[in-house]
Amino acid sequence: MSVPLSLLDLAIVAPGESTADALAGSVALARTAETAGYRRVWYAEHHNNATIASSATAVLVAHVANHTSTIRLGAGGIMLPNHAPLQVAEQFGTLATLHPGRIDLGLGRAPGTDRTTMHALRRSMGADTFPEDVRELQGYLGTTSLVPGVNAYPGHGTNVPLYILGSSLFGAKLAAAYGLPYAFASHFAPQSLLDAVAAYRAEFQPSEQLAAPYVIAGVGAVAAATEADAHRQLAEAQRRRLKMMAARGRELSDAEADAILASPQGQSILEMMAYTAVGTRQEVGEYLEAFAKHAQADELIVALHSSGTEDRLRSAQIVAESVA
Repeated sequence: MSVPLSLLDLAIVAPGESTADALAGSVALARTAETAGYRRVWYAEHHNNATIASSATAVLVAHVANHTSTIRLGAGGIMLPNHAPLQVAEQFGTLATLHPGRIDLGLGRAPGTDRTTMHALRRSMGADTFPEDVRELQGYLGTTSLVPGVNAYPGHGTNVPLYILGSSLFGAKLAAAYGLPYAFASHFAPQSLLDAVAAYRAEFQPSEQLAAPYVIAGVGAVAAATEADAHRQLAEAQRRRLKMMAARGRELSDAEADAILASPQGQSILEMMAYTAVGTRQEVGEYLEAFAKHAQADELIVALHSSGTEDRLRSAQIVAESVA
């Protein structure tokens, strides 16, 4: 395949695993990705979710970076409304100083959680200042701070590359206006993919960081040695997504989950996973090739839907082999 592959990792805490198991699994996954030829691994900031262990994203990036040597690592992304831009610059400036040439910083506008948790994060619920916050952060990581007398140390002059993440036209247009790479979350929000990519490419303005548009498209994947095993893992992932989003604290059996998935409510959850490569090496490779062309993507970032660590590692290896 002509476009590079990367991985998105949420450090999933699978049934029967501990948080420590999930974090060890993230290290193992990054090592697998490094040897298999993936370009980068990004970690997503989520809060107040017992099944996701990537909430302290910069800390996880630092830990994984210490256990790998060449692969790029970063946030996919830091949810900027939760943070002061200066603190983000200091954190990622430190990472870039410790691991030169390996650190990325993807930025999201959503909080990555519910409104109650937003309050617990101690951030204002006022006006949307995301565009201004991106510019402020960019200044801290460059050489000209937008806040007189305030600089990020470490961070100043590191020029950590920024990426705008999004699932709508807002992020696409902002990335285009600022001349930044754009990563679309089509692995869970497929509806606006084509419109957002078209708007980004049409409106892109070159910048010091980027001379031409660069699109990273998210895509799910469940790869296994047999088609039956891949579809078994996909069914588990669909049930897991349903229970996380719609169970509302209730314990659901697999049969109950499947019944809900067959309903209109469940179909809307299944539609979130519309862009998912499922099957053996050949089937997954064919899907990813076609999806890259469909999305007009310069790079694909793969969200592995397998639950347990061993299945994720095996899936990552098969996905890499499928496009070799």
